[in-house]
Amino acid sequence: MSARNRELLGLIPASLLVTAGFAAVFVQRSSQLSNLSLSYGAIFLGLCLAVHIILRFRLPNADPYLFPLFAVLASFGLVMIYRIDETLAREQAQWFVVGLAFFAATIIFLRDYRKLERYRYLIAIASILLLLAPRLPGIGGQVNGAYLAVDVGPLAFQPAEFAKIGIVIFLASYLRDTRQVLVQGSRRILGITIPPLKQFGPLLVVWGMAMLMLIVIRDLGSSLMFFGAFLALLYVATNRASFVVVGLGMFSLGAWFFSSNLAYVQDRIDIWRDPFARGVIDNEGYQIAQSLFAQADGGVLGVGFGQSLLALPGGGTIIPAPDTDLIYAVIVNELGLVGACAVLFVYLLISERGFRIATLARDSFSTLLAAGLTAVFALQVFVIVGGVTKVIPLTGVTLPFISYGGSSIVANFVLLALLLLVSDRARREAMAP
Repeated sequence: MSARNRELLGLIPASLLVTAGFAAVFVQRSSQLSNLSLSYGAIFLGLCLAVHIILRFRLPNADPYLFPLFAVLASFGLVMIYRIDETLAREQAQWFVVGLAFFAATIIFLRDYRKLERYRYLIAIASILLLLAPRLPGIGGQVNGAYLAVDVGPLAFQPAEFAKIGIVIFLASYLRDTRQVLVQGSRRILGITIPPLKQFGPLLVVWGMAMLMLIVIRDLGSSLMFFGAFLALLYVATNRASFVVVGLGMFSLGAWFFSSNLAYVQDRIDIWRDPFARGVIDNEGYQIAQSLFAQADGGVLGVGFGQSLLALPGGGTIIPAPDTDLIYAVIVNELGLVGACAVLFVYLLISERGFRIATLARDSFSTLLAAGLTAVFALQVFVIVGGVTKVIPLTGVTLPFISYGGSSIVANFVLLALLLLVSDRARREAMAP
């Protein structure tokens, strides 16, 4: 069976998941089935088939499993959000169509992704400006203590979702040119390998940018995600674990300094350490405390799909932000540990396929680009799931393709398109004589 035929076969479970999921919601609400579930499943399959046809002609050798895996996540996310709020689900479906359009446009118009190397500094500057945009007066705004979104007329989006792709492109291009110098020109001090200062500059810049995000936009999650992806790329490029140790030390030092001098950073850490403390659980700690209660209530098999109590009958919220920050807690509550593990397993499969693409690529830029995109995607999942389960402080990033958010869907579809572009080239060269 060819790669594209395997991809076509893989889209069927995603469409069946949409049909079965909406059927379960309708039965839970009205105790009867509705033909709408079949209609939604058919529409979802039709949209995926349209994109599949583009992939069949443009990228015949691309990885056959990535797009179906992303489709499974998107279908599950649509069902979960519809179960929470029908209006938000319709908006999410619209953004899903927009994301597919950006996905197709990236594949059609970006004939050779390696041309992005020529514009790496322009891409880096644009990405930094995007990160700072939420602090601009008139278009930026503060939500839950962080500056994440930009409002331009009727359009609102989170610039960090798109900036992550630009930063990865810049780092992959820069490290392709300097990785040999970083290794050969480095010195050992007290058993630690220190790269030459001239080539060490980008590490300092990215570290400073991560710290700047803590100060300017107050986004701890994006700070962790960006810097973690950079350390992953640095390790892939140089194969030196000592560089990663130095980077982690720098990040820890900066985080300690700012947590000691910035009240809102210290507040996040205090809430994370003890959300059940007196005076905290009823205020700032309510969100993480209710998340832990909901997950504990789910047990192994969950309370049942659609059975999670999200709001009190007389008003008030049981699980805050169930469609965005705490959607993973809703999943665990309704589907239990088994359902949560199934969702995480899909993310692990995506990460495995992404890193597999990186190992197949023959040129350094392709390897670093695929590894960086996969790392930033996997770290985003870790940051939000780790925050909801109290492994790390809770931050405001989205669970890719499942949480409500148009910016996340569109940006991650572009990320998927870039991965498939790298995959098509790598697999075609691997099959060539």
